[in-house]
Amino acid sequence: MSTTFDTLKYATALKAAGVPPEQAEASARALAEALNISDLVTREYLDHRLEAVAFKLKWEILVWIIGLLLGQTALLTTIIALLLRIK
Repeated sequence: MSTTFDTLKYATALKAAGVPPEQAEASARALAEALNISDLVTREYLDHRLEAVAFKLKWEILVWIIGLLLGQTALLTTIIALLLRIK
């Protein structure tokens, strides 16, 4: 989505409304600078960042699951070994 701001059209509208030409042009330049579209975040950027974060979270969850499974296996192996020694 591309958004443009026509400073000439804005300044002309201000002049037609009775604003002095210097003030109308200064106002148009100031508004154009305030609306600097290149500083805005695009949807594509947000989508890319969201995909990157989701991918990282998936890997972190996978690491936790594998760690818990290994820990559970070690705990069960230890419990079984202790129970076999008791008998």
